[in-house]
Parts: sequence; C-alpha cells; structure tokens
Amino acid sequence: MNSNLANIKVVISDLDGTLLNSQHQISDYTKNVFQQLHDENHLIIVATGRHHLDALPIVESLGCPVYLVTSNGARIHSPTKELLFSFDIKSEAIKSVLSLDIDSEITTVLFKEHVWQTNKENKKLNSFQTVMNYPPEIVDFNTIEDLSAIKLLFTHGDHQKLVALKDSILENHSNEFSSAFSLPFCLEFMDKSVDKSVAISRILKKYEFTFDQAIAFGDGFNDEKMLVSSGKAMIMGNAVESLKNKLPHLEVIASNDDDGVAKYLQEMFLT
Repeated sequence: MNSNLANIKVVISDLDGTLLNSQHQISDYTKNVFQQLHDENHLIIVATGRHHLDALPIVESLGCPVYLVTSNGARIHSPTKELLFSFDIKSEAIKSVLSLDIDSEITTVLFKEHVWQTNKENKKLNSFQTVMNYPPEIVDFNTIEDLSAIKLLFTHGDHQKLVALKDSILENHSNEFSSAFSLPFCLEFMDKSVDKSVAISRILKKYEFTFDQAIAFGDGFNDEKMLVSSGKAMIMGNAVESLKNKLPHLEVIASNDDDGVAKYLQEMFLT
C-alpha cells in the first residue's frame, strides 16, 4: 500500500460515470478489486443519484457488502438492504416549483417510492437502466394531489435551458431546495438538508470513522461535497471540465470506460 494512504479505511464511489462504464455496467475487473478491498477490511460506500430500486441490484453485483446512499442522500441502505434513513421533499414545495412556467420541452421527473413519475417518455433516461427495476409512469402532474417525492429531476439536451430553470426555481425556493447537475443534461433538486456527504457522514459515524479516513471518486457536481470532504479524492477523466476546473487541487484519473476507479485502487492499495 502507498504509505500516504495508510490512514484510509473507507472507499466511497459514485455510480454513473464513475464505477459504471458507458454501458451502465460494472466490469469484472472492478468487481474483483472491490472484493479484495472488502477482504482487506475496507468499508465500502456507494453514493448515487439513482433511486434505490434501481441501484440496489447494481451494487449487489459487486459481490461484497456495500452501504448504499441513493437519490443524492435521501435514502441509506445497509449491506443487508435494511433502510437506515429516508427523507422526502414535501408535496407543497414541489407543487410550488411545478406551478412555474417550465419549458414544455423539458422532461420533469419525480422519484416516488416504487415508480418514477414523469410528464413524458424519455428514452435517454430509460437507457440508464439495463433492467427496468424502477419503472416510469407517465402522468399529468396537474391532476396529482400528493406530489411529495424523494427527488425532483429535470432533463433536457440543452444545458443552458436547465441552468436558466435552476436560477428561476432557486430565486424563490433557495431555503427549501439544494440543486446539483449529476450530468449536464440532468438537473436534480433535493431537500436542503439532503446531500451525499451528509448521508455518508451518518455511515462513517456508525463506525467511528471520519471523512479524513476516506477516499472518494466522482464525476458530477452532485459529488462535489463528498469529494471536498474526503481525506483523498479523485475526479474521473470523463468528468465535465467545469468540475475539474472548480476543484483543480484534485487529481484526475482514468475514465470510467478504462476502469479508472479500480485501477487506481489496485495500484494504491493492493500492490
């Protein structure tokens, strides 16, 4: 092991654009590395914007115990799939946002417990699930009484349209929501109290670890707080340039399609 990393006891990773390749799969090589890390008593945490019904089968394929943080921190599941924490956005807050004049070309998504409700079919979002464990339900949001949700998401191919929408929403809702771009075409809103880093800290506390004892990997702005909080943090080579520029002190490693996370961990911890 690299002597500079002797203090590291916890491995934290995002999924999309990080552990998952462009086909939304985890390579056998990556699975093998994580199994070895577990055998050497590292605590493994996966933190994703995905819903837990979608993410649970993915992390299960790693073949080792994993704590799972989903919906950017709104849910925590133990390695035995026990729900340890949950937080939903209140219906009134979402109703207030959806009453704004939102461009009809933008896809709106609410993460509910068993389905994701959306105003239109979106093949790009559907493609993220290789198996449809978390199905979409096309709805008219104006006819739904209970709009409470785990997460609120907007997607569109034009990033600037989403930036304008974010500014419009936060103009009057900054006390209720935090926002992040998980990808340039995915704008996500969570309750102000919810973030991947907050959820991770709950898990670390359980084991009397601190962020200083963690190494983290990510590629999106919803990873930013967990990256800057960790004792060691790496940005994926495929991450957007704006994230790399915002966090210039962090090392950039190989891309998700080149097993960047596993190769770094293999080199630093297993050789």
